[in-house]
Amino acid sequence: MVGEPEAASTPVPATLSIAGQPGIERADAARNRRKMLDAAARIVATEGVKALALDEVARAAGVGTGTAYRRFGDRAGLIFALLDEEEASFQAAFLQGPPPLGPGASAAERIHAFLHALVDRVEAQLEMLLVAETSSPVARYRSGPYMVYHTHLASLLGEARPNVDPHYVAAALLAPVSATLISYQLRERGLGTDVLKSGLDDLLRLNL
Repeated sequence: MVGEPEAASTPVPATLSIAGQPGIERADAARNRRKMLDAAARIVATEGVKALALDEVARAAGVGTGTAYRRFGDRAGLIFALLDEEEASFQAAFLQGPPPLGPGASAAERIHAFLHALVDRVEAQLEMLLVAETSSPVARYRSGPYMVYHTHLASLLGEARPNVDPHYVAAALLAPVSATLISYQLRERGLGTDVLKSGLDDLLRLNL
């Protein structure tokens, strides 16, 4: 975006309330973070997510631009932080909630449930995730949520299919639930989320 400084080569992962959460913040850092997120939320509400830029958010929050970049890394990191509350609930469900999404079901059942739930998660906040994931070629893969999803799936795959490379297969299973592909399937092809979930089940039947 014009006027926005080049992002750091390694963006700061989004703050996650369940997994990947950073250490305890100083009181002033926590206040600045809250001011920046409130300012970003106002910009999204009035102008849309595409209007978000870290320098504009810093100005609206009354903090230095360097503070914004140190805290969020880049525009994608800011957007993922805005999604934190919903992300925390989602992570709580698959890490600590009832089966089959949470512990207590077989690894294969949990993989099915997780991918179905992730389709719903992405569809619910598609616009923000589209902007975040397309901010750079690696924005999705460096985000806090993606790292948690990949680790979770790789762990389950290690139980369900110990003879495969769980990290590669986890990445392959997460590819169809990117915001860009889900947007294309829903908006360009006119498919429903039920069809997307059925397609994921077909993929899993080939592999699990």
